[in-house]
Amino acid sequence: MVGAQLVREFLYVFGAISPIDGCHDSLILPTANTPCMNRFLAELRARHPGDYILVVLDGAGWHKAKGLVLPEAMELLTLPPYCPDLNPEEQVWEELREKAFGNRVFNSLEAVAEAGVVGLQKIESDPTALKRLAGRDWILEPF
Repeated sequence: MVGAQLVREFLYVFGAISPIDGCHDSLILPTANTPCMNRFLAELRARHPGDYILVVLDGAGWHKAKGLVLPEAMELLTLPPYCPDLNPEEQVWEELREKAFGNRVFNSLEAVAEAGVVGLQKIESDPTALKRLAGRDWILEPF
C-alpha cells in the first residue's frame, strides 16, 4: 500500500463588471475574506475615481461583514439567496473557468494564477463581448 496526501491550495478572483460599457476589473487574491474584499473595493474605487459605483453581490460573508470598508460614492446591492443568474459577474466566472481552466491540470498554484491572469486579460480585452455576456435588462433599462 502506498500512502498519499491530497493537498488543496486556492486562489480567489474578485471581479466587477460594468454591463453598460463592458469594463471589467479584477484582482487575484490569496483568500476570500473581509480584508481582501476591502482591498478589492479600494482598488475598484482607485481605478474609477470619478464614478458612482453600484456593486451587485451575492450573500457571501465577506460581502457583508462588519469590518467591510465601503469607499466613497460606492453602494452594495445584495441579491436574494439562490439567484446567481441575476449576478452578471457569474457569466464572467463561467467564461473564465471554461476558457482558462477547462480540462487542464496545473503543476503549481503559480501556474493556476498565471492562467487566471491570462484568461482575465483576454476576457477584459473585449468590452463588446463583456457587454453581451453580462447585459441584463433590469440593469440596462434605467440607462
